[in-house]
Amino acid sequence: MEKKLPLALALAQKHGAGEPAWARPWRWAKTAFFLVAMLASLLLVCAPPLLVVLLDLALPPMLLSAHLHAGADLPHRSFLPAVLDQARAFEFRSSLVDLPAVSAARALLILCAYTVCGGGGGAYLWVVAASAAASVSYVLAKAAAVLPRGATPQGKGAAGPEPMLLLSLSLAAAHIAVAYRTSCRERRRLLVYRIDVEAVRFPRQVISA
Repeated sequence: MEKKLPLALALAQKHGAGEPAWARPWRWAKTAFFLVAMLASLLLVCAPPLLVVLLDLALPPMLLSAHLHAGADLPHRSFLPAVLDQARAFEFRSSLVDLPAVSAARALLILCAYTVCGGGGGAYLWVVAASAAASVSYVLAKAAAVLPRGATPQGKGAAGPEPMLLLSLSLAAAHIAVAYRTSCRERRRLLVYRIDVEAVRFPRQVISA
């Protein structure tokens, strides 16, 4: 028995030493993907507004980064200096750096309303509708100013502004849909609670009578 134990340890060490170089990063990637998928599913079931807020904060900067790195003069520059340069030389008809800023302001305002209103309610729905309408108006004005130019802004090799415009409009619609669903669910919950309270009060009135 004592001879078999060192032999088993030696075989285990030999098997670990012969492991491919990509095996450990692949395990890390699978673990990270599992955690992200689990968190997304949890937010989708428990708090859909928070999931849309996270998407509104993350997707527009990612799309802007891809847009900037697709340009002929930006492939070797980092994201933050390129954004700062666009912000300094901002022009409404050519720059796209304002679209992620509008999305971030909309997401943060909706997040504050969701937190203050306790996860739903009529006030939360009105704040979402107002912020989404304001952002959609700005994006439509941006599209009217950018698209007729017919030229790709900020670099010849960059992709057009259409993906960022469509993404902002889609996220605004997603905010409204999720807020309406959340408000309806909160209204049903309050209605059930009200029925339960009245059901408790009614037998007491009958007994006292």
